[in-house]
Amino acid sequence: MRNFEYARPADIAGALRLAADPGAQFIAGGTNLLDLMKGGVAQPHSLVDITQITALAQIHELPTGGVRIGALAANSDTALHPLIRERFPLLSRALLAGASPQLRNMASVGGNLLQRTRCGYFYDTAFDQCNKRLPGSGCAAIEGFNRNHAILGAGKSCIAIHPSDMSVALVALDAVVQLRSARGFRGVPLVDFQRLAGDTPQLDTNLGPGEMITAVDLPPNPWQAHSVYLKLRDRASFAFALVSVAAALDVREGVVQDARLVLGGVAHKPWPVPQAASLLRGLPDTQRFRDVAEAALQGAVPQRDNAFKIELGKRAIVRALSLAAFPQEA
Repeated sequence: MRNFEYARPADIAGALRLAADPGAQFIAGGTNLLDLMKGGVAQPHSLVDITQITALAQIHELPTGGVRIGALAANSDTALHPLIRERFPLLSRALLAGASPQLRNMASVGGNLLQRTRCGYFYDTAFDQCNKRLPGSGCAAIEGFNRNHAILGAGKSCIAIHPSDMSVALVALDAVVQLRSARGFRGVPLVDFQRLAGDTPQLDTNLGPGEMITAVDLPPNPWQAHSVYLKLRDRASFAFALVSVAAALDVREGVVQDARLVLGGVAHKPWPVPQAASLLRGLPDTQRFRDVAEAALQGAVPQRDNAFKIELGKRAIVRALSLAAFPQEA
């Protein structure tokens, strides 16, 4: 790890002034950033520690009936907060599926949104081919071991996946990321905040220079009673998803009115399945669930080692939708 400057501002304005340096980077829990720095993958000139800005750690109700989660709210505090458990159980379940209790106590909501892929070729600087770390160098994973990599939305530049459980649930809940910079404020739907690799795999998000995540807003939703986060992984804890599914249904008098379905572990960002809403409207049945699963994975392009994710994903979708539609039978 190379030397860096360190500052701990007392307020947002001070943090934004320090972030004007192109080599500066915000740090909160540091559960991902510090690992990247130790491995020489991230090399910021200065760290701006925002953990003293307590206003960013609050979780409170919005006038609309939604909830605002401060960027510094710990993952564990968010998962167990009464407003989140009562109104957004899908998010609570996704957060509790991630990492370990110790990491959830340190990791922040804002940091979770900005975490980098766990692709081994990205983390290991002994590999020169990594377009995410060294743009233009190639992607070693395409010809290497790629069991955990993307099957949807990937191109030739990068086949890494986004590792966040929380983001998958937030996309399903139509979350909006609140950003602030010296230029002012803006809100970005989370589905548009994180990026596919495209021709710029080094850019994981649409966060602008000098911008800070201040909060995540959740609008009121009808999904509480019929939502599921299903995570399939190699071991029961402290493992990233091979495939995950956030499924949320608006069910009234036994009829599906609307639906949200988002996949994790399969793409460079959480992968929404927009066809789910139209395919699922009406009386829920397993044949419709299979139709949704087929539509969701129709465009999948597997690599040498991860073709199993296609069938795994289909089965996970059917199971998640069944659990969401018929929670009394779970």
